[in-house]
Amino acid sequence: MRQPAPRAGPLGRLFAWLGGALFAASLLYFLYAYFVRFGRGVETGDAVRALAVNTALFGAFALHHSVFARAPAKRAAERRVGPPLERPLYVWISSLLFLLCCMAWQDVPGLVYRVPGALHPLGWLVQAAGVWLTLRAARRLDVLDLSGIRQAAGERPALPLQFRGAYALVRHPIYLAWALIVFGAPHMTATRFSFAALSTLYLIVAIPLEERSLVREFGGAYRDYQRRVRWRMIPGVY
Repeated sequence: MRQPAPRAGPLGRLFAWLGGALFAASLLYFLYAYFVRFGRGVETGDAVRALAVNTALFGAFALHHSVFARAPAKRAAERRVGPPLERPLYVWISSLLFLLCCMAWQDVPGLVYRVPGALHPLGWLVQAAGVWLTLRAARRLDVLDLSGIRQAAGERPALPLQFRGAYALVRHPIYLAWALIVFGAPHMTATRFSFAALSTLYLIVAIPLEERSLVREFGGAYRDYQRRVRWRMIPGVY
């Protein structure tokens, strides 16, 4: 008989809900930063210094996001805070690092490209496609589970392997959606481009690590899925 999952106390569950709210706030701030602040652009400044700072900022977020999502780090966190709060703690730290990354992102001087005004709607259409794809793919995920709220409540839902809808196009449709959103801007300042390039490069590098974990979790079912859906993130490319 399956043993019930341990449950956090009232303060622990509050901690988890606040972490979920912080996660949502970090995404909202990213939207403001990318679409407003990063789009202003600057003409002068130390590009080398800005790129070095930005790389360090995103590197800190990426290091935590990848390393602490792996099984050994999860077990170490469980020993520290207990199984119910392992995921909420991860969400708190990850969200804070992403907020810091967006807030401290340095302006890089220059303009990479500007789509002619009459063709601006094409860029917006690409970004809208990214938003639509995100929503389609996210429908098949459990947000409360991803944010750690269910774990703190002692719930252990058996999430099925997703292979329909957007997941029949590429194995990581939310990552494809991210690339469409960040690279679709018709006015691509160097600041925006540095964020788009670093974040997308991280996703490309992280996918093989993530898929190793998925193979360990789902076994042959995920290997069959890899054979059926060839492309990881970008159809015809990767």
